[in-house]
Amino acid sequence: MRIPATSLSLALGVALTAAAQQHPPRTVVEHVIPRARNFPHDPAVGADGIVWYTDQVNSYIGRLDPATGVITDTPTPTPHSGPHGIEVAPDGAVWYTGQTAGVLGRLDPKTMAITEYPLPDIAKNPHTPIAHRGQIWFTDANNNTYGRLDPATGKVDVWEVPVPGSIPYGMRSAPDGSIWIAHLGTNMLGHVNSTTGQFTPVQLPHPGARPRRLAVTPDGKVWYTDNARGFLGMLDPATGKVREWASPSGADSGPYGIAIGTDGRLWYNEQSSNLMVAFDPTTEKMETVKIPSGNAVVRHMVTDVARKRLWLALSGSGRIGMIDLK
Repeated sequence: MRIPATSLSLALGVALTAAAQQHPPRTVVEHVIPRARNFPHDPAVGADGIVWYTDQVNSYIGRLDPATGVITDTPTPTPHSGPHGIEVAPDGAVWYTGQTAGVLGRLDPKTMAITEYPLPDIAKNPHTPIAHRGQIWFTDANNNTYGRLDPATGKVDVWEVPVPGSIPYGMRSAPDGSIWIAHLGTNMLGHVNSTTGQFTPVQLPHPGARPRRLAVTPDGKVWYTDNARGFLGMLDPATGKVREWASPSGADSGPYGIAIGTDGRLWYNEQSSNLMVAFDPTTEKMETVKIPSGNAVVRHMVTDVARKRLWLALSGSGRIGMIDLK
């Protein structure tokens, strides 16, 4: 059964406002990917609980059934396409960015058939995708652009970020229908009107800030990982106020992937320490959880709201990780 976006926001909202202050200890359960030299870059989870991931090095789209632990994978139609980001759309289709081939791919989970959509030259290195209002949006970190594909018509719109070298990276939609982009090349978040594509830059206070990935909570607040300075940050668009919290392992911790947990906390990864960090926005306290495999490097993570699980792509160790948030 598909969970509507409104239900997802309500579920997360309840979790964020009603979560208990005492949280049981968490652990990371790992699933070893059998394909040699695998490199899981990003994960995604469907309404049925199936976990999908991109194997960027081998150019495969992987599928993990948590009920059985069985992992299967499907090669991308274009060899060496370098699948990077991945997203499950509301209709169940699995979308990914073929970064080195300049395509968006759509996998039908029933037939496992993949259809590719070529992108214009100005967006030949698609990075992070999101499914939003029937369209597939994406960033292109290498070409300083962002765009959208209308699957119904095949039409692609691309816009160039007005700030040179901004490196548009992580992307998320907000409850008001707009889109936020983290810009790794400068101290900026981008706010996009999803109807017109209009871009509004929002500068972060510290000139050295480098936001990499982000999450938007049901109240509209934008949370981001400051990869360069070792901070978790939060922008309140209603007031323009920005707050920051130092990551437990310090300035060189390299905060990376981030997601909203159903336990009322923001979860993110420290790239250099092999730690997951859970931040409680009510108490402003942080808890760390060690990832069993070394040098895991969680570039992206997603929440299965229905089953209260957090799924991680452990790029450095070739595994898919799971944290049970019940």
